[in-house]
Amino acid sequence: MSNVEKRSNIELSRRSLLQNAAYAAGAVGIISVNASGANAAKAPQKSVAYQESPKGIQKCDNCALWEAPNTCKMVDGTISPEGWCMIYKKAP
Repeated sequence: MSNVEKRSNIELSRRSLLQNAAYAAGAVGIISVNASGANAAKAPQKSVAYQESPKGIQKCDNCALWEAPNTCKMVDGTISPEGWCMIYKKAP
């Protein structure tokens, strides 16, 4: 195995590890919803990689967690309808 292949595998593994850690953090936020459906606590925008621009066709206003006009069931703060975060879930 060449050095380039080894480095590529290490970077891929590091990237995978960081992505999985981010998804786990998002999952913890989702799990924190109590039985009545009310939020125990909302996740900070930074912890879910919130951005004010969409990711392709994925955007806040077509997410199952969106609450018009500018909030989210799981993410704290003002949310843009054109935004996106890693806990995006397509609305039914």
